[in-house]
Amino acid sequence: MTNQQVIRAWYTPIEVTTLRNWLVVATIVNILLLTFDFLRGDDELLLIGFIGCSALAVLRASLPQPNQTQQRNIAVLISTAVISLGAYRLILMPATVFNLWINAWMIVPGLISLFWLSNRAVSVWATRQLSTSAIEYGLERNFNLQKRYQVIGSHITLLHFVVITLIPIIWIFDIALSPGNALGGEIGDSFSGEHFTKILEGESFWLWFRNSLIVSIGTSILGLVIAIPAGYAFSRYKFTGRDVSMFAFLLVQMFPGIIILVPYFLVMKTLGLLNSHLGLILAYCVTALPLCVWMLKGFFDTVPRELEEAATLDGCNQFQVFTKVVLPLSLPAVAVTALFSFLAAWNEFLLALTFNTSNDMYTLPVGLASLISATGQAWGDFAAASILVSLPVALLFLFFQKFLIEGLAAGGVKG
Repeated sequence: MTNQQVIRAWYTPIEVTTLRNWLVVATIVNILLLTFDFLRGDDELLLIGFIGCSALAVLRASLPQPNQTQQRNIAVLISTAVISLGAYRLILMPATVFNLWINAWMIVPGLISLFWLSNRAVSVWATRQLSTSAIEYGLERNFNLQKRYQVIGSHITLLHFVVITLIPIIWIFDIALSPGNALGGEIGDSFSGEHFTKILEGESFWLWFRNSLIVSIGTSILGLVIAIPAGYAFSRYKFTGRDVSMFAFLLVQMFPGIIILVPYFLVMKTLGLLNSHLGLILAYCVTALPLCVWMLKGFFDTVPRELEEAATLDGCNQFQVFTKVVLPLSLPAVAVTALFSFLAAWNEFLLALTFNTSNDMYTLPVGLASLISATGQAWGDFAAASILVSLPVALLFLFFQKFLIEGLAAGGVKG
């Protein structure tokens, strides 16, 4: 085989190469989307969807090779068939955004395939013998377009994940802003602020909010007071049982929290800490302590020991070295640890439900659960309260995102 033949065999337009990857993804996604047709019990839609998935797979197998005009024409026809199947399936479905999104996974790949297989670069490559200069131009064109197509594909993928993430958020906002307590109805058909008014004007919500705030802040402070020196000790000192203790911290995290529920309850009852903020703070602190110690130890490991040695030479004792050198450098990790401790206590439900039997001591998760009972479901009030409960968490992430990124990045790198 000559050099020119090798170059010709090596060159493939970027459109064909991209389709070979994208059509596989589109086929897999369409197969997964058939689940919705199966749940709907519509045999006709299910059959059309199955035929469409098969057509996409055949289209992927029919993508042309060099100098294969007939195969390229067949691929163009199959692309048209895929578009027709997707459009016909869309016509049979009710006109909703969700159904449009489902069928777009069949129509859009068909349109892209038809457009790319019909453009000049692929047509010339599939129908003619290319000269060396034409192949060189095609390789340069591939290089220029490859990054653009990768960026487009990445953004489309991320956009779909964003949409999937936003769907439940939009739904909960719609329930909170809709009159009544029904879960059905079209999104955005009516709006009312009655649920937010009822929650904000009631005494129970602010009582639950106060309890959660006290327990979460107390857990964060007590957890940091214990975890910071513990993490520094595990990072800097060698002592008997050090490795065993660190392994025990990891071992504890492997077991679900419900295992320790009964022992916790008996201990709290013996100590008289049921229906108290202190009991929950101690329970949450013990539960979150292993993770906090591991996170802080990972960050302390990245702080150069030379800085401590230099401070010692300047006359600092060990406590001053820790408070004036190590701790200021560790503020991002401390902020991340405090944030995770706060969130763990803010969102915890099982221990709060078990240790507190009085409505006056309910935290927000337990209080929200009380809105949904066997005798009545206040879904609108529940949705409104859920949004209000989520606001402090969202604001914390917004204000501490810089520390969060720095702390997680630094804690995951060994210095």
